[in-house]
Amino acid sequence: MRAAIAVCLLSIAAGCAHARPAFPPVNLEQERALAAELGRIFDAPETRNGLWGVEVRSLDRPVTLFSRNAHTLMMPASNMKILTLAAAAETLGWDYRFRTTLETSAEIENGALRGDLIVVGRGDPTINTRERRADAVFDEWAAALRDAGISRIDGNVIGDASALDSRLGQGWSWDYLQFGYAAGAGALEFNENTATLLVRPGAKAGDDASIELPPSTGLGLVHHVVTGEPGSATRIDIDRQANGGWLDVTGSIAADAQPVTREVAVANPTLFFTHALVNALTARGIAVHGLPKELPDFRNIVPPLPRRVLHETLSPPLRQIATTMMKVSQNLYAETLLKTIGAANAAPGTAQAGRAAARAIFDRWNIPADGYVQADGSGLSRYDYVTAGTIVMLLEHMFRDPAHHDPFVATLPVAGRDGTISNRLKGTPAEGNVMAKTGSIANVRALSGYLRTRDGETLVFSIIANNFTAPGATVNGLTDRAIVALASYSAR
Repeated sequence: MRAAIAVCLLSIAAGCAHARPAFPPVNLEQERALAAELGRIFDAPETRNGLWGVEVRSLDRPVTLFSRNAHTLMMPASNMKILTLAAAAETLGWDYRFRTTLETSAEIENGALRGDLIVVGRGDPTINTRERRADAVFDEWAAALRDAGISRIDGNVIGDASALDSRLGQGWSWDYLQFGYAAGAGALEFNENTATLLVRPGAKAGDDASIELPPSTGLGLVHHVVTGEPGSATRIDIDRQANGGWLDVTGSIAADAQPVTREVAVANPTLFFTHALVNALTARGIAVHGLPKELPDFRNIVPPLPRRVLHETLSPPLRQIATTMMKVSQNLYAETLLKTIGAANAAPGTAQAGRAAARAIFDRWNIPADGYVQADGSGLSRYDYVTAGTIVMLLEHMFRDPAHHDPFVATLPVAGRDGTISNRLKGTPAEGNVMAKTGSIANVRALSGYLRTRDGETLVFSIIANNFTAPGATVNGLTDRAIVALASYSAR
């Protein structure tokens, strides 16, 4: 599969000189027929009460093949990650690596660190279970402490997450903050700031179910789950109460059902990280006599003791982080990148500073300032707006810029092959051909990226649907019909 994707990417790259190549004469009747077909698709009665924003351009000749509401601001959902990644790549570079350090101001005596171990985060989002990276990092840290002569920590393990702001995204909806996909970003992130909530049935119908949650999440539980009759339907609902620190878990689980798991966002990522670190060090033979803690907000009242760095760990490069972010649409990574863009210009890194830095970049690229409104990095916010035309302009810039073309295109999901479109467009001319970013929140669907026509012409497109009442699958189906029409198109 990797080879097939590589061939696909190389074939598009080969057609992309940074000046448009000569293209044979086209049949205008074919272009008009394509536009008419796309018009019929987007006029489907299932979405008559919704709004489509669409722009399709050729990258081989100066022509727009189709446009509908291309300058209307639309909620983009995860298509906002295109803007975030473009700004991050330009600001940080594709080889950028996040740095995490183990520091102390204490002395080492007879194998003991006579004070606190401080882990200083700067936003590495990859210390998680993907490819067992967290285990590898904790192995590395335990070995580094032993090499420094430390087999016991007499003080606490303290998390310093001051490099990045930890506030949730602007405009995030209260009714999904409990879910793992809405985990907040900060300077210390373990397991993507999510924990697994486990629900087990009781011994018989009518008994309380058992609910388990790791103790380090900062979350309390309000328990309203009962055991249902054998064979009954299982329904588990989770709400996060207004104060943010409690999960209200309700529903029923059949007496003969297997345990049910749900990924939830933790309330205190820094403590979640330090708790995991204490457990990891203990399991690797480094005794910790203190507690997992976070650096208090009043740290600047008393000047801190000077620290020295015991060990430094670098994350994988941005090109690898970005591929995960775009392929699986990982929201935490996008929020972290936005704040890290901000940290390049001001400390601590905030989303507000990141938005300002992104706007300065887009201004230099001549992206119209009235063509987008960026509230967050991931597209979870319903305050995000962007036009289909703006997304196409950004995609074209990334495609034509030699510093960005290869690594950016490689981050995109490939139709029928991987990422969020791995199960879409199979068995069509779009399979293995379309590279595009999806977007999906309530009443929003989007797909934007690149494809090749039957002639080998490279197109850039953005298709965004808002305010529809039809099922999301229906809207995606109409988008896929349009994509197949484009992939099947011949200009001659």
